[in-house]
Amino acid sequence: MIEVDGSIGEGGGQILHTALALSMLTAQAIRIRNIRARRRRPGLQRQHLAAVNAAAEISSAKVKGAELGSSTLKFSPSAITPGQYTFSIGSAGSTSLVLQTVLPALISAEEPSTVFIEGGTHNPMAPPFEFLQQSFIPLLSRMGPQLSPVLERPGFYPAGGGRFKIHISPAERLLPLDLRERGEIKSVNAQALIAGLDRSIAQREIKIIRRELELSEEQATVRELGSKFGPGNVVLVSVSSAALTAVFTGFGEKHVRAETVAAGVCAQANAYLRSAAAVDRLLADQLLLPFALAGSGSFSTLEPSSHTRTNIEIIRLFLDIDIRAEERPDGCWELSFNRAEK
Repeated sequence: MIEVDGSIGEGGGQILHTALALSMLTAQAIRIRNIRARRRRPGLQRQHLAAVNAAAEISSAKVKGAELGSSTLKFSPSAITPGQYTFSIGSAGSTSLVLQTVLPALISAEEPSTVFIEGGTHNPMAPPFEFLQQSFIPLLSRMGPQLSPVLERPGFYPAGGGRFKIHISPAERLLPLDLRERGEIKSVNAQALIAGLDRSIAQREIKIIRRELELSEEQATVRELGSKFGPGNVVLVSVSSAALTAVFTGFGEKHVRAETVAAGVCAQANAYLRSAAAVDRLLADQLLLPFALAGSGSFSTLEPSSHTRTNIEIIRLFLDIDIRAEERPDGCWELSFNRAEK
């Protein structure tokens, strides 16, 4: 049994999601202590419990400690079973983080699967659906598995109620990628989504984004989703290069001006554009596990966050993989993956 300390590094839910994914892939039982110890509300919350239950269902696992607020979990997986699954969080908890938990196992299964996940598709504490659709999933598909995500209805925090499906055709093995160079910037586009709120909020956001990123009216648009999906507001900036598409997001909040939300997204996008990095920080987090499973590959990114460094430490508990993070002369960081020599 592999012992995992949930308080190491950034001490958040990513430790749980990565440990569950690798437990299933390696067929090794785990015990996680101090779950989310560094969070304001430690222990398993609804979205984390949904991830545990989803992992248990697809791997026929024996589980102890799967309760709200639990700080310790024992998880003993069996065989991974592909098929059609529906996982409901029961709150606005992140659907993308539940997918993140089960996806590595299902892309390695023997048969295709279709997964429906209900909850928050646009949650400020996790990647939104558009990030998965435009940035992460296209790269994962280039590594071998074929993935088709569809947003059936959006779900904003705190109401939730969103739902997406994804069809997963697995691959026998993951192919390595070389994302050290970003290449030419092909396009920059922005969109402000608004649901159940005054359209002027999104218009103010777009005005700031057009000015800060020097975009035309065609490149920066407002999309109204209808009051039944709200209240909710998210701003998305997509930067497409020769290598990939990076997606930056900002979420509207009570007592936070629309201009402040837009400025925050612009700051993220400009920091990326000023650098030579191919991979932004959020995408770097998501690529760690697929690259490690491929056994080789590399990508350039901005300075790794505590979140990224913690995730690397968890991966090393399960896999014999040499993951190196080194700063380049141009100020970017290069992460390289190689199977450890025995």
